[in-house]
Amino acid sequence: MKSIKSKFIKTSNYIVKLISSEETHTVRHPVLRAEKPVDSCVFDGDNLETTLHLGILHEHKLIGVSSFFKKSNSIISSEKTQYQLRGMAVLESFQGKGLGHILLKHGENMLREKHITAIWCNAREVAINFYKKNNYQVIGKSFIIKDIGLHYTMYKNL
Repeated sequence: MKSIKSKFIKTSNYIVKLISSEETHTVRHPVLRAEKPVDSCVFDGDNLETTLHLGILHEHKLIGVSSFFKKSNSIISSEKTQYQLRGMAVLESFQGKGLGHILLKHGENMLREKHITAIWCNAREVAINFYKKNNYQVIGKSFIIKDIGLHYTMYKNL
């Protein structure tokens, strides 16, 4: 397992920090894969040195996660250095409080520091408005991810 830097930020009553891929499972599973085995929360590339996992904590409890993978999408300009956002999730009882926005902005800022120029994701249909509010645009046609549902590729220039 790669070492995790202790870099974090405190935002009001919440702390955002780098976490391990294994720690993401405690939020990924109930929010994104509740009807599936826990091992469905393991994503290809989770443990690569280039992958970043962020967690947001409230009273020392992990309540939200996001993961950023060094991966390009051919739909986006090949001149852009790209990362993919995956596994973005906030526990249901904490949704609607702006915590996803905090996680996303923190991740985007970390990627800007690495001179990444574009971020993209495969957004579930229910998340489209969240990403639009954060200045992401739909690109290409919708598609189905087996056993999960309708998705759209969305991106943002950083």
